[in-house]
Amino acid sequence: MNSFGAGVPANIKGRDLESALQRSGFYPRLVADVVNDALDNQEPLSHLVHLETHFDRTEVHRHITVLVLTPEMLVITHVDDHQLDDSGEQMVAQVSTESVPVSQIKSVVLSYIYAQPQDYRSSDQARELTLSIAWSGGQRVEMGPASCGDAECDADHGYSGSIAQEDIALRISAEAEGLQAVADAKAFARALRAVNTRTGTPAHLDAGPGRFPAFGARLARSHHRR
Repeated sequence: MNSFGAGVPANIKGRDLESALQRSGFYPRLVADVVNDALDNQEPLSHLVHLETHFDRTEVHRHITVLVLTPEMLVITHVDDHQLDDSGEQMVAQVSTESVPVSQIKSVVLSYIYAQPQDYRSSDQARELTLSIAWSGGQRVEMGPASCGDAECDADHGYSGSIAQEDIALRISAEAEGLQAVADAKAFARALRAVNTRTGTPAHLDAGPGRFPAFGARLARSHHRR
């Protein structure tokens, strides 16, 4: 069986994506229309929908990132919302999309966190996963004061840091989003690697013609908020 699941046609993947956007509850019609437009009639092979919520004093900020893999492209859609008044009645959504040829992707990195590794069994699932994808050569630098390890030492040891190559990084936590979300992220990374390295032809690349449904068309018109 290949990374996408043998015999799963692209229109099924389109309906799965539609359902994932609906479950996110984050302006599903708007996000679906934006993603559908960014795909430009390309067939989805795999997808990852990641919703994050941040609290800033009395305000709640949410943003969603949708990764959709096609045979030739990685389509990235990001939507933020912002309130313009104290009551939250006036809202705006900021949208960005990017399409990256899979042939240009330089690395797909998965970082895992496991709880109680001394008791690890093969059936245990990671508690947290970070998916990092690089294609433009952009680098993230993390710096901090260096230390000699002596708690009594107050000398200046300069700085130490690390450099990571990434254009996008998504952190998925089982505690916040559930074990299935972690598994979905891992499956998406596996699918991306398969297309990027051309290690095999997914079964539904040869499934014949048939465009996936315009998944935005059937979503509820009302915006859902949490």
